Amino acid sequence: MEFWEIVFLQFCLGAFAVNGQEAGSGPDCGCSSLHRKPSEGKHPSCENPADKYSAVVNEKSSAHDALSKMGLLQGGWFLMGTDEPGIPQDGEGPQRKVWLDPFHIEEHEVTNKQFQRFTNQTGYMTEAERFGDSFVFEGLLSEDIKSSLSHAVAAAPWWSPVKGADWRHPEGPDSDIADRMDHPVLHVSWADAQAYCQWAQRRLPTEAEWEFACRGGLQDRLYPWGNKLMPRGQHYANLWQGNFPNHNTAEDGYSKSSPVMSFPANGFELYDMVGNVWEWTADWWNVHHTRDHSRNPKGPETGTDKVKKGGSYMCHKSYCYRYRCAARSQNTPDSSASNLGFRCAADPKL
Repeated sequence: MEFWEIVFLQFCLGAFAVNGQEAGSGPDCGCSSLHRKPSEGKHPSCENPADKYSAVVNEKSSAHDALSKMGLLQGGWFLMGTDEPGIPQDGEGPQRKVWLDPFHIEEHEVTNKQFQRFTNQTGYMTEAERFGDSFVFEGLLSEDIKSSLSHAVAAAPWWSPVKGADWRHPEGPDSDIADRMDHPVLHVSWADAQAYCQWAQRRLPTEAEWEFACRGGLQDRLYPWGNKLMPRGQHYANLWQGNFPNHNTAEDGYSKSSPVMSFPANGFELYDMVGNVWEWTADWWNVHHTRDHSRNPKGPETGTDKVKKGGSYMCHKSYCYRYRCAARSQNTPDSSASNLGFRCAADPKL
């Protein structure tokens, strides 16, 4: 049996588990189950790409000119999680008090232009490029690509592994990013994101830092801007409108990713904290939390999946109500997809 057939069979049988617990049975967009589980010899390299490329720091002063502007957040106590979880099995609760030291975080997701600078200067190849494929939402594929697909996911047929799909070719080999250089980079694994952040002399945010940044100074609110999805009838994030997964009416102006900073910033002047693309965090996935107060939590020491936050342009309340600050999901560190990106954080310089 082929690797993808094994993964698909596991998905269809509901065999994907989270820390020993079965995944929830509610409606889901399926992207948290797009795990790579390569058999021996299938992984292109045993070397951690982040370790390999973190040593390649730009020597030219212009190297970091294109990096995202960072905002300094002062931290302090905040309420993390929620006591009214939209998806309880994801471990959104309970709500607990968390202290964070000051930290920097980028004002928007890393763009194709920025990631291209990184790859041009380091020669880095993403895991999707080395594996030779990545998951793409089928509604974005051309008819030629659709006709070449040999796999289908019965439980989530809108996802397909596409040969030749990677950050330069988001919808497969017949697509490109020439007119999307200011869009978030896609098809990056956790290791790819780590490699970029280390090259930029930054790091991935912890889940707690990410959620603090998402809330924008508000307490116990659903979204970065409050509790109402569309204040005054205005779209505040790139989400799915219409009947998922059959028809996206694109009432917000976009049917797939959008240029960064296309929607209003939150109270911390941060953009796209929900919607547009999912964002990797540094933490290993865990669904068991307590109400104990904690300081600068970093999640479990080990695990199988990494936490991602924020939801994406594919999120709709009927299927993936994860475009809330407390919402969370997960993927294996080598997973990549057409709705998954990242932004970097950093510690204040002494």
